[in-house]
Amino acid sequence: MSALAWCFLGLVALVAGAEMVVRGGSRLAGLIGIPPILIGLTIVAVGTSTPELAVGIEAALHGNGSLAVGNIAGTNTLNILFILGLSALLMPLSLEMRTLRFGLPVMTVAALALLAMAWNGVLTRVEGALLVTGGILYTGAIIRWARRESRAVIAEFSKEYPVPPPNGGLRKAGPSLSLLVAGIVVIVIGADWLVAGAVDLARMMGVSDAFIGLTVVAIGTSSPELVTTVVSTLRQERGIAVGNLIGSSVHNILFILCMTAMAPAGGIVVEPALIHVDIPVMSAAAIACIPVFLSGRRVSRAEGGAFVVAYLAYLTYLVVARG
Repeated sequence: MSALAWCFLGLVALVAGAEMVVRGGSRLAGLIGIPPILIGLTIVAVGTSTPELAVGIEAALHGNGSLAVGNIAGTNTLNILFILGLSALLMPLSLEMRTLRFGLPVMTVAALALLAMAWNGVLTRVEGALLVTGGILYTGAIIRWARRESRAVIAEFSKEYPVPPPNGGLRKAGPSLSLLVAGIVVIVIGADWLVAGAVDLARMMGVSDAFIGLTVVAIGTSSPELVTTVVSTLRQERGIAVGNLIGSSVHNILFILCMTAMAPAGGIVVEPALIHVDIPVMSAAAIACIPVFLSGRRVSRAEGGAFVVAYLAYLTYLVVARG
């Protein structure tokens, strides 16, 4: 019960901290003149991934690398199959050209690159640095693409992330900066609680760190993406919903996992089950999006339902075969 309590408290702190980071970072970015579309495509996508970053570094530094890798693989599979599928199940999902021509290919290549790098059982600092480089190039391309977006898309982001008036200086920036810093502190504390509780839970249940990372931790740290996507869907701001989901999945690999791999001197060890099952499942989910996304530039309710069923089948496999 103590381990479950620490897991629960950690998850609550991570979700609350991520919300504080997104709100504080978005408002601070607006005050210094960053356009709403860039706030949505970069700061919000990164902000909703901060729980994965904190959990990954905390786990890696304590020798629980499989929990960190399992968290990323599980989170991305959940993002693509369950959260995106649930969004389409609620309402058929139209897709922007940016997602089709840029976000989808990058997400797929990043997943396959991770599979190739992890195949020898270790993610090294050099491989982490290569992924970081890809993440920097991806962010730069996102910024260039955002400047060429249509007026309708820019208006949608302006409505969702209104920019505060530029006057007021430090007086108006102070509360936003304080909220951002407080959110980071809460996330760090929550990650420590969650990792400690998750490791204890794995020991008591007799399961691997990877299993806990793929299930309890992945589902918990995906809560910000789930909330963002469902709320955007109900508001019919679908471009924001899919863009943030794909962007978060890309950042999880190119920034979050690579920074995790660079934290310990020897990189992180990847369990065989992650290499042969879970990372391939994540990669297959990304590849499955290609025909679905390109068929009429939309995800139908039937396709969304199939994605949700596929995730539930995978989750059942984890519980029955690895639990």
